Amino acid sequence: MAKRGVYIGLGANLPSPEHGTPRETLEAAIAALETHGLAVVARSPLYESEPVPVSDQPWYLNAVVEVATDRSAPEVLALLHSVENAFGRVRAIRNEARVLDLDLLDHRGTVHAGPESPVLPHPRLADRAFVLLPLRDIAPDWRHPVSGRTISELLESLPEGQRIRRAAR
Repeated sequence: MAKRGVYIGLGANLPSPEHGTPRETLEAAIAALETHGLAVVARSPLYESEPVPVSDQPWYLNAVVEVATDRSAPEVLALLHSVENAFGRVRAIRNEARVLDLDLLDHRGTVHAGPESPVLPHPRLADRAFVLLPLRDIAPDWRHPVSGRTISELLESLPEGQRIRRAAR
């Protein structure tokens, strides 16, 4: 049986020619994860969040899913990049608007910072309301693998000014 505890952040703020609105793109991306063998066992509601850093680009739709898989962290990250590419993601400028963003947030509590594997947990996870709020919805007891802090503690220490709201259905 595949192991749980792999968390993936999803975001989109541009329409996709093939998949439609950011909401439709996120739904299609979740389906693509399952098609590629990542069993989605929990998914958060969608959130609307202001771009970080603040800019004039459209607000993002964000969510977090938990998947069950036997794949290693590098294999999961490679799959996420493959799905992003298939959806038309072009990596050029950091924090630019995008049709799809998939981030490996946590891989069963693995802590890693070497060149042959993704940095885990995701290095900016603890600073982003658009990750922590949806993660709390599906994993309220999750603790940061490095600091040991709870999601509630991390949310209390977020930098000021991050605007986020639950998206209408």
